[in-house]
Amino acid sequence: MRAPVLLLLTLLSCQAAERPNIVFLFSDDHALQAISAYGGRFKDIAPTPNIDRLAKQGAVFERSYCANSICGPSRACVLTGKHSHKNGFIDNENCRFDGSQPTFPKYLQQAGYQTAIIGKWHLITNPTGFNHWEILPGQGNYYNPDFLRMDGTKTRVEGYCTDIITDKALAWLKNRRIKDKPFVLMCQHKAPHRNWVPAERHYNLFDGQDLPEPPTLFDDYAGRSAALARQQMTIAKDFMWGHDMLLHGKPTDPRFLGGQNGEYARMNPAQKTAFDKAYQKENQQLLADLAAGKLDDKALTRWKYQRYIKNYLRCIRAVDESVGRVLDYLDESGLAKNTIVIYSADQGFYLGEHGWYDKRWMFEESLAMPFLIRWPGVVNPGVRSKVLIQNIDYAPTFLEAAGLAIPADIQGRSLVPILQNEGNAPADWRKGIYYFYSGENTHRVAAHAGVRNDRYKLFFLPKSNEWQLFDLEQDPQELRSLHEDPASAAVLAEMKKLYQTLRVQYEVK
Repeated sequence: MRAPVLLLLTLLSCQAAERPNIVFLFSDDHALQAISAYGGRFKDIAPTPNIDRLAKQGAVFERSYCANSICGPSRACVLTGKHSHKNGFIDNENCRFDGSQPTFPKYLQQAGYQTAIIGKWHLITNPTGFNHWEILPGQGNYYNPDFLRMDGTKTRVEGYCTDIITDKALAWLKNRRIKDKPFVLMCQHKAPHRNWVPAERHYNLFDGQDLPEPPTLFDDYAGRSAALARQQMTIAKDFMWGHDMLLHGKPTDPRFLGGQNGEYARMNPAQKTAFDKAYQKENQQLLADLAAGKLDDKALTRWKYQRYIKNYLRCIRAVDESVGRVLDYLDESGLAKNTIVIYSADQGFYLGEHGWYDKRWMFEESLAMPFLIRWPGVVNPGVRSKVLIQNIDYAPTFLEAAGLAIPADIQGRSLVPILQNEGNAPADWRKGIYYFYSGENTHRVAAHAGVRNDRYKLFFLPKSNEWQLFDLEQDPQELRSLHEDPASAAVLAEMKKLYQTLRVQYEVK
């Protein structure tokens, strides 16, 4: 009797050892335009060589989308594999994540995986389903951030947030995990979330350069819903003097909103000295030009854009370095050969397109989210997939990769068959993706829901009872809605049918 039992235990141990580890590298508000593997206007100016390593060694999904373009809801979709109306976390203003519900870390933990999350959480309630967690409270801070720990304590760590999260993630990999058990590590960065304060070593990146503007920086929102002009997320009108532009004191010009740079207040004397040295000259020139009346509205918007985009890309430089540190350790330790590595973000972001920063709208720049994956022996290097995927697909993918059954109530689909087939979808793959945004007070973006297929996008604004229809092939910048165009009537009807079909499929009430 003892020999069969020992044999069974040995077989189970071998199977466990062969199950892949998962390292999930996740950032906040990382636009595809700012990842050189995706191309875009910054690919030569601000390359991301370490994120690009995943593209070269694995797969890039070019049509990867979020289900709800806002931080907390997107994270809830990732954890549960369900749309917001099913997982209960609809927006950041009124919701708390129900930690008692099933999540992919819980399923993997029950199957013998070690689970850890380090960094930004942003779901109000404490994490569940993790053997180890250290999280930022709320949005967290770039400088000298606080961390909440499993024992209920809070500790402040001196340094730069992206570096500290990476240090903690590597420390867990090296020292805290049980070496003979498979693991899931979610390393989740604050960056490049607003207010875009870079690491000291990157303060002077792009100095003396004018970074390229998007062609729609001065979009007048003609040809589309009037709701687009009523939002409050424009570079021209809605940036704060201190919080966004990192200027000291109070605004000296009415074309800035107030708001202090809270990160500067957290800095120690040496950090403040370095910050002031980096920004003082440019700040003083701005103040002089404003006092002299040298900057008309367009010129000032262009100044704000340059300050914004440089700091945003500087923040990403540290994220890319973090990815490189994790990949280097996986390679050096030998873990790489049996570890799935994903890089993603909770949504995209506007880098001046339509005159905007932030996210929320169903336009491509914030709807699209990066998804790059390296899986040795399964994903061939250099795959580029145009299959429509969403963040609700991550959970079932992780479960199937670990050899687990996918519960029937998960709404996403596993990407494993696509990964095993050079990025090509099975015949029964979805024809479109469904999107929902509740309409928070923040930034005054109107509530809307919609669908996107390979070519067209349709969304509905209930408050104004309007449809918006875009041909992404002919109008990739989404400058003209075709919902009232008689020539597009058949397309409109087809997209409305898709909209209703997906709402029924996903049990939207």
